[in-house]
Amino acid sequence: MNKNIAVIRGDGIGPEIVTQALRVLDKIAELYGHTFTYTNVDMGGCAIDKWGDPLPQEMLDRCKNSDSVLLGAVGGEKWNSVPGNMRPEKGLLRLRAGMGVYSNNRPAKIWPQLSSASPLKQSIVDKGIDFIIVRELIGGIYFGEHKTENVDGTEVSSDVLVYTEDEIERIGRIGFETARKRSKKLCSVEKSNVLDSSRLWKKVMHRLSEEYPDVELSDMLVDNCAMQIVKNPSQFDVIVTENMFGDILSDEASMITGSIGMIPSSSLGATSCGLYEPIHGSAPDIAGMDVANPIGTILSAAMMLRYSFDMTSEADCIENAVSQVLDLGYRCADIMPRNESEALNCRQIGCSECGSLIIEHLRKE
Repeated sequence: MNKNIAVIRGDGIGPEIVTQALRVLDKIAELYGHTFTYTNVDMGGCAIDKWGDPLPQEMLDRCKNSDSVLLGAVGGEKWNSVPGNMRPEKGLLRLRAGMGVYSNNRPAKIWPQLSSASPLKQSIVDKGIDFIIVRELIGGIYFGEHKTENVDGTEVSSDVLVYTEDEIERIGRIGFETARKRSKKLCSVEKSNVLDSSRLWKKVMHRLSEEYPDVELSDMLVDNCAMQIVKNPSQFDVIVTENMFGDILSDEASMITGSIGMIPSSSLGATSCGLYEPIHGSAPDIAGMDVANPIGTILSAAMMLRYSFDMTSEADCIENAVSQVLDLGYRCADIMPRNESEALNCRQIGCSECGSLIIEHLRKE
């Protein structure tokens, strides 16, 4: 099978971690008889430096014309002083909107080899952490009107949160369909005791639930959900929520699994052309030092194979290789045990060695 993948290396550690993911994809192509063609795309700070724009139209078109997009990370302190509409993150928002990827799906799963790395009590971790947050991605307050003006000598800023019934329904369906494929439990998270947008959200979700009688729907206020994720994460299977709430909750959920460097994500819309990226930032302080953890990016590539290319065996192959490398005690710096006795059974490795070890353990089933 031939697939064209748009590759956004981005800023900071982005080029390093993407390089390892591409090495893994090349080995998968060799093992399974595929051809992956890579089209380079500039986005983020590097695009600002090169083109004066965080996402030039030509680069967006390359992404839209690909079979899927693999992204490293964008941003960094270097571009903090540029105008708000030109920040690297604006390129990412425009990419999501331009591709029409309205559903961000982020797993929060703890690898058993890393259970001690979770900041939660072992008794909580032992109950299991394995859920998915389905986040609406191209609506809400991030895409509403943003305005700062001077009113009677005082600066006043506003950010408008808008959701339509149709926008809620389409992400709600993703939540229900995802729950159907798992344990048939869906938790809808909002702030309906305060926000009109959340009251509409709750109304639409309950109407949709009539079409999914096999899925158990529950409602939870976002502040309570934030507490429950650290108190009893095993209660969750699928969480569906709006853009800003999902942004915050998914970052919280990633940290209880032990390391943000291990978590992949997918962003999908009406087509199979998706956007796949690790959830961590560009970490410019360690860029070029060969210490970044590439596993989140490699697992994002596996998600791309699974959800955009229907290559289930190939995705399983990558995930199994990651698990085997962890079984052998290899750890990047961010997942190296802090406990001295546990660290004796592990060996710290760098970014490129981590990629090489995963490649060595790729086995066609």
